Amino acid sequence: MGKLKGSLLFLSVVSSLLERLIAVDTITPARSINDSQTIVSPGQKFELGFFKIGNPSGQYLGIWYKNLPIRTFVWVGNRESPLINSSGLLKLGDDGRLAIVNESGSVIWSSNSSRTAKMPVAQLLDTGNFVVKDAGDDNDESYIWQSFDYPSDTLLPGMKLGWNTKTGLNRYLTSWNSSDDPSPGEYTYSVDPRGLPQLVLRKGPVELFRSGPWYGTQFSGVPVLQVNPVFTPIFVSNADEVYYTYNITANIPSRFMLSQSGSVQHLSWNDRHSNWYVLFTVQEDRCDNYGLCGSYGICNINKSPNCDCLKGFEPKSSKDWEVLDWAGGCVRKDPRICHEGEGFVKFTGLKLPDASQFRVNVRMTIEDCEAECLKNCSCAAYAKFDIRGTGNGCVTWYGDLIDIREVPGYGQDLSIRMSASALALHADTSNKRKNVIISTSISVASAMIILALIGWFVIWKRKIVRANQPENQMTISKVESQEDLELPLFEFATIQAATDNFSAANKIGEGGFGPVYKGELQSGQEVAVKRLAENSGQGLQEFKNEVILISKLQHRNLVKLLGCCIEREERTLIYEYMPNRSLDSLIFDETRRPSLDWRRRHDIIVGIARGLLYLHRDSRLRIIHRDLKASNVLLDNEMNPKISDFGLARMFGGDQTEANTKRVVGTYGYMPPEYAIDGNFSLKSDVFSFGVILLEMVSGKKNRGFFHPDHKLNLLGHAWKLWNEEKALELMDELMEQEYPEHEAIRCIQVGLLCVQQRPEDRPVMQTVLLMLDSESMSLPQPGRPGFYAERSLSETESSSLGKLISNEMTVTLLEGR
Repeated sequence: MGKLKGSLLFLSVVSSLLERLIAVDTITPARSINDSQTIVSPGQKFELGFFKIGNPSGQYLGIWYKNLPIRTFVWVGNRESPLINSSGLLKLGDDGRLAIVNESGSVIWSSNSSRTAKMPVAQLLDTGNFVVKDAGDDNDESYIWQSFDYPSDTLLPGMKLGWNTKTGLNRYLTSWNSSDDPSPGEYTYSVDPRGLPQLVLRKGPVELFRSGPWYGTQFSGVPVLQVNPVFTPIFVSNADEVYYTYNITANIPSRFMLSQSGSVQHLSWNDRHSNWYVLFTVQEDRCDNYGLCGSYGICNINKSPNCDCLKGFEPKSSKDWEVLDWAGGCVRKDPRICHEGEGFVKFTGLKLPDASQFRVNVRMTIEDCEAECLKNCSCAAYAKFDIRGTGNGCVTWYGDLIDIREVPGYGQDLSIRMSASALALHADTSNKRKNVIISTSISVASAMIILALIGWFVIWKRKIVRANQPENQMTISKVESQEDLELPLFEFATIQAATDNFSAANKIGEGGFGPVYKGELQSGQEVAVKRLAENSGQGLQEFKNEVILISKLQHRNLVKLLGCCIEREERTLIYEYMPNRSLDSLIFDETRRPSLDWRRRHDIIVGIARGLLYLHRDSRLRIIHRDLKASNVLLDNEMNPKISDFGLARMFGGDQTEANTKRVVGTYGYMPPEYAIDGNFSLKSDVFSFGVILLEMVSGKKNRGFFHPDHKLNLLGHAWKLWNEEKALELMDELMEQEYPEHEAIRCIQVGLLCVQQRPEDRPVMQTVLLMLDSESMSLPQPGRPGFYAERSLSETESSSLGKLISNEMTVTLLEGR
């Protein structure tokens, strides 16, 4: 009898356990969950239950990632109705309605659905979707209710952002009110479906950002939302639905999030660092600010100032534009449209504009589109709009055009209505350009024939000379083919005249390449001339590298190469002149440094970060600088920073992000340990160098040669020591004239320390660095041990001697043929 009772008890326990295991991901009318219970999706990816955050007496129903060390919420049910001072239950009714009830039995939140279920069950899926369905029915089309239809601040793979036009359901993201308050905040991110479907970010009713319309595989104004190795965007527009969604190609947690500050970010989980990484931010720069340049204004982030009027237009208020207030926009130079002789001018590479009214015809050809627009005097512009992939499609705009920006390589063509006079002026300019091209082509062809003959003669002559000439005395005839250079060649006599024959009075600097001189061309333009010294540590390869790389780059935070000279043994580079010299001449000068207030220092730091991000991600090449330091950052007359000296830079292709070299070249104090010791360099090498510059900027001290009476750490070690002692602000430069926001200064120091961490995989990418600097609400991880943290063991005499041998401002070779 006792054995029978034991067996029955055992079977009862096993049955109970099996029932719990089977039902762990579901709720039924017979099984509710209280505020101490949760359900977990079948693959253990997501968990649903009650949670407390911020206010200890308020409880919310939410979904979060199950196995991540950082609890990350992806959905909140009762955002506007928390449980206050009460326990709660999540129940499923016999009709298939979910409800949260408090201790007194009052319903504080419930799901809404026009359908009912015969055998309802609520299940948490591995997609993060919490669904109500009939038991045994796994068809997502027959879900009675699903959390994916009522997003919070997060868009997961497979979720739809947009409209069900049959039911009127609008799925959109709403930010949290604050980091510890999930109630709806000020910002929303939604699909605007009005014929020209696009993603729109708003703060209340005010539009802050729009993506531009979907165009085949991407939105016209957001290059980061195109197909890439991480995710595939999908946009559907038909009679039943207009929505955006995406799929991920990697099996890692991934999500879009609308932050409390209104930033739309795509984040991915990194297991190695146990943290979320921002892969990109949808709003990349200030040109994404809605209507920044006003009506008929166009924004270009690589120009300064950013705003300009479209050709044929002029500022509505010149005085406002002089003080960089562009909100008033532009007006036509000749307002006489709808007269004989008018037509359209095509602009290319644009984010298609917004307007008060527009019309879309998905069947109309582009030729018919132009004809229809020309008939209507109110039609301001037209463009091809093939959203359905049929080959046809037309959109026409009425009213003023707003929120236009240049998106080279990704934008679309836009044809804008012009008066007869503006059209004639444009045609005249185009004809002149064509004539110049034709005449230039003829001249170039003739010159090439002559040069070919001369080249043949020179080669023949040199073969004779070389036979009687030692190898080390041979002249260098060229750097690369003219196609590779893509910039003008100066005659040496012109450079001599510009620099007064390289007079000592015109010498403005000295680097690893050689001396730098100030010059003035015959046109009056001031230039900086770098002349390769005979005993330079850099040679022909570095010269070729700099010429070829920088001639292909263009960004407001990169110094502009105007040309080069390759004549006899002379090799010189001609740059735009930077009147405020290099950053090191300012930040390390006791008399000049006080002129750098906090705001200017912060702007310089952000400018360097933008230039580096362009090199790493946004240029047509992927480039690692390898010698980023304060002396290689130049300042123009407005104190805008410009990265220079690309002699040691390396270009990466495809998905390559790191490489190894046996010849380690760089500058002591700015090189990361993995490069200095093992010759490994990557994008994170430049991040390390940037972190050093950042910490030098806030402190006014050099990393190399830093001295403190209490220890023998370098500047990086000193900064980390202060951080761990919660004395970070003691790092700040005492000579700073004005007060600085403490929270901003601490954030900068923290970003700098994150960049100089010992292990390259722990350092953030430049895109994340820029986001950290720009966003006050983004939470930052704690920095780890910096590179080269160990205290120096050299005596003062030894350290001084070594410092004389290897200058902190000299580019050096550390290893040669290991």
